Amino acid sequence: MSVTEGPGAGEVPWSVIPDYHCFGCSPHNPTGLGLRFTPRADGALVAVFALGRAFESYPGVVHGGLIGVVCDEVMGNLIVLTRNVAAFTVTQRTRFLTPLLIDHEYRCVATLSPERGAGPMQAHAEILDADDAVCASSSATYQPFDLHAVRDHLTLDDNEVALLDHALSTANTFSPNTSSPNTSSPNGARP
Repeated sequence: MSVTEGPGAGEVPWSVIPDYHCFGCSPHNPTGLGLRFTPRADGALVAVFALGRAFESYPGVVHGGLIGVVCDEVMGNLIVLTRNVAAFTVTQRTRFLTPLLIDHEYRCVATLSPERGAGPMQAHAEILDADDAVCASSSATYQPFDLHAVRDHLTLDDNEVALLDHALSTANTFSPNTSSPNTSSPNGARP
């Protein structure tokens, strides 16, 4: 993918950095989850996954902390892909209804609350099994940030900040309630 194209719908802007190592979604992190995202026509974002024994807690059961990571990853990237902004997780609350089993396929579906102006954003995620039963749910608050304002907290060089900033501003996002990509940010502005 060239920088001028930017990432496609469902492809995270971080992919413009050749070796980004996000534990949740990077294909370059051999110990990570390798989540991939698919936008839905209703504005939700979905990640289908199955975790092996490397992510086990009790024998045969996925570690509960990783369930929170999966939900956070899908919710956070939904914000990036629908609002063209990066955001830090401020709070997250996860409810565990049934254990997730090792080597079983699940899907995490994230949705956003309606926009309420600038400032923190609310998101919700559910992890469903093959029978569409809810196994876990999570709600979180995210604070948008400008890359240049948090530059000292990130391990990106100037070129990588420029690449990522460009990818965020030109991302081929989708807007909630439509199935077609939206190439501009919802309010025409970035925080």
